[in-house]
Amino acid sequence: MFDARALLVGREIELADSACLERADQPVHAVEEYLRGWAARLPELHHPRRFAQEVNAQETSLRALGDAEIRRRMREVAARMRRQGFQDALLAQAFALAREAAGRTLGMRHYDVQLLAGRALLRGRIVEMATGEGKTLAATLAACAAAMTGASVHVVTVNDYLAGRDAANNAPLYTFFGLRVGVIQQEMPIGERCRQYACDVVHVANKELTFDYLKDQIALGDTFAAQGKLRRLADGQGMPAALLPGLHMAIVDEADSVLIDEARTPLIISETLPDELGAEVYQQALGIAKTLEAERHYRLRHRDLWLTPDGEAEVARAAAGFAGVWKSPLWRKELASQALSALHLFHIDQHYILAEGKVQIVDESTGRVMPDRSWERGLHQMIEAKEQCEITGQRRTLSQITYQRFFRRYLLLAGMTGTAREVATELKRVYDLCVTRIPPHKPSRRQRLPDRVFCTSAARWQAVAERAREIAGEGRAVLVGTRSVAASEHLGRLLAGQGIPHTLLNARQDKEEAAAVARAGQPGRITVATNMAGRGTDIRLAPEVEEKGGLHVILTEFHESARIDRQLFGRTARQGSPGTVEAIVSLEDALFQRFIPWFHKTGKVACLRSFLDHGLLFRALTAFVQARAEAHDRRIRLDTVRRDRKWLQALGFVGRHQK
Repeated sequence: MFDARALLVGREIELADSACLERADQPVHAVEEYLRGWAARLPELHHPRRFAQEVNAQETSLRALGDAEIRRRMREVAARMRRQGFQDALLAQAFALAREAAGRTLGMRHYDVQLLAGRALLRGRIVEMATGEGKTLAATLAACAAAMTGASVHVVTVNDYLAGRDAANNAPLYTFFGLRVGVIQQEMPIGERCRQYACDVVHVANKELTFDYLKDQIALGDTFAAQGKLRRLADGQGMPAALLPGLHMAIVDEADSVLIDEARTPLIISETLPDELGAEVYQQALGIAKTLEAERHYRLRHRDLWLTPDGEAEVARAAAGFAGVWKSPLWRKELASQALSALHLFHIDQHYILAEGKVQIVDESTGRVMPDRSWERGLHQMIEAKEQCEITGQRRTLSQITYQRFFRRYLLLAGMTGTAREVATELKRVYDLCVTRIPPHKPSRRQRLPDRVFCTSAARWQAVAERAREIAGEGRAVLVGTRSVAASEHLGRLLAGQGIPHTLLNARQDKEEAAAVARAGQPGRITVATNMAGRGTDIRLAPEVEEKGGLHVILTEFHESARIDRQLFGRTARQGSPGTVEAIVSLEDALFQRFIPWFHKTGKVACLRSFLDHGLLFRALTAFVQARAEAHDRRIRLDTVRRDRKWLQALGFVGRHQK
C-alpha cells in the first residue's frame, strides 16, 4: 500500500472507506462555499522567486555528475520527501536533479517559470501560464517528484492524442529515474488498461479516467448495479478487482476545460435496452412539434424550453388519434418537449454530426466528436428520428458521477491552463483550488487589432475571406477560428469559390488534426478550424513567417466564455514570437441574439454605425454579454453539483448493493 504521507503532510484530509486510497466525500455547507469563492479574490502574498534561485544554485555542480549518481541522489531526496512532505528545500534538490536529467534525455532545460509552476502543482494549485510557455514540460517536474515518493500520478489531458503524445515525448525522462510510464487509449482492452494504470505516471484523457473509475465502483459493489452488467460492458473480457490503484495525485492539463467547461453534465455508465417506443412514435412527436407556435405553445429562453398550457392542450388535441403512450398526459408532454428540443435546440454540424449513419455528439467547447456518448431520456433517439437514422436502444443508468465529485476525491489535485483567472472563484468554491499566475518567460509581442463588426453574417464571412487572403498574400500564416462545424464548412466553401487555397479542420477531420496544425505555420497557409485547434497543440512557425510578423488569428464569433476566445488568440505570439489577432463578427451571432435580442433587432433596422465603429463601446458590450452567458453556464454547473448531492442522498437512503 502506498504511504500517502508525502501528499498529506500539513493537510487534513479524511480518507474514504474503500478498496483504493482516495478522499472521502465531504459535504460542504453553502456558507463555506461562499467564503471559498470570496477568498479566491484575495491577492497572492507569497512570490517564491527564492525557490528558483535555490534550484539554479545547484545546476553547475550537477553537470559534473554521472547518470547513476543523479539517480542515487534523487532516490535519497524522494525518501526524505516521503517522510517530510514536499518542503521547498527538498523540492529544490529534486527539481534540480530532474532538470539536469531532462537536459540529458529530452534535450530541454526547464525555465525558472516552469520551476515555479512545478512547485505550485505540488501544493495543489491551478497554474495559469500563458499559452506556449511549456506547461507540459513543467508538469514533468511535479510528476517526477511525486512518483518518486511512490504516488501514482495521473496526468489528465483532454483527448487520447494528447495523452499518447505527451507520454511518448516525456517517457525518456521518467525512465531515466526508473519510473514506468503508462498511457490509456479509448479502444484499449480491460486487461491492458489494468497494466497501464499500474505504472507510476499515467497519461489519460479525462473521460477515459472517469469512466474507468465508475467501472471500478460497479465491480467493487460501490453502487447498486451488478458486477455482471459491467462484464457485459467489457465485451466478455475478464474483469480485474480494480483498474485504478488509487486516486493519489492528478495533474489536469487544460484544467478550466476539464473542471469547468465539461462539468455541466454528469458522466454516466449505462446499458443499452431495446427501444420500446419505435421510430413511428418519434416521427409522430416530431410532426406534432412542427405545428406548434413559439410563445403561444412553447417558450424558448436561452437553452431552456417548455410547453405552455395552450401547448399542452394543442399536443393533446393533435395526439387524440394516436394509441399507446400517447394516451398518457405525462408521456405526451415528455415526447413533445423532447421533439421541440430536437428541432430547436440541437442542430446538425453544431451540436452533432452524422458519421457512418450515426448521430455523434460534438463537444461545443472543443469542436471534437465525443464517441459513444448519447443524450438521455429519449432525446438521442428523437434526434436520430429527425435525421432519418436507425433508432438505437434506450440507455439505463448503472452508475454516474460528476467531474466535481470525482476530482475532489484525489488526495492531491492540481492543474494547468492558460486561462484560469475568469473562473478562479468557481475553482475555489467547487474544488477548493487556488489559482497561481506564472509570469511569461519572455514578454508577449501579441498585438490585438481593432474589432470589426457587421450587421449581417454574410457580410462578416466575406470580410473574413478577404482578410485571410490579404494576410496570406503577405507571406504570413493565418488561422481562422469558427464556433461550429457548419460555420467552418461555410467559410471553406466561400474560400474555395474564390479560388483561395486553405486547410479545413473540424470534427470530421479530427484524426488529421496534428498534421494539419503542424503545417499551419507555413508561408501563405490559411487554416480554418473549429475550437479543436485551440488547445494542447502547437503551431510552429516557419522562419520566414516569423520575420514577416508571425501567425495572424481571426476570431469569427465570440464564444459565451471569454476564456475560449483567449485560447484561440493564444495560438499566436508564443514565447516572445510576433503575432496579431483580430475579431471579425456579426450582430446575427448566437451570443448577441440569445442575450441581447433587442440589440440584434435594432441593429438590423438602423445598423447603429456610430456604435459599431467605436471599438471600446463594442468591446464593453461584448464583455457584458459574455459575463451574462458565463453566469448562466455557472448556474447550470452549480445545479449539476446540487443534483449530484441529491442523488448521493437518495443512494444513502435506499442503501447500496452489497456483494
